[in-house]
Amino acid sequence: MGGTVKALRYLVWLSQLGLSTAVPLAGFILLGVWLHKNAGWGGWTVPVGILLGLMGAAGSLYNSFRTLHQMLKQDEDKPPVGYNKHE
Repeated sequence: MGGTVKALRYLVWLSQLGLSTAVPLAGFILLGVWLHKNAGWGGWTVPVGILLGLMGAAGSLYNSFRTLHQMLKQDEDKPPVGYNKHE
């Protein structure tokens, strides 16, 4: 794989990493605040939302790093392609 394509692949992975960790965290916190203010639930919903958001973000972070490890391993296993041997 060319250097530019490889760099683009890792850049896409990095943006996905940011989204996959920020969205669960923000979503659960906002859900906890909404349940507290609009649904009339107790103040315990916000800390529970924070806890669930952190757990979701940690799970996404773990899966993202596992995917990165597989991508790096896949790149190591492929031999370099010569100019006349493209598929």
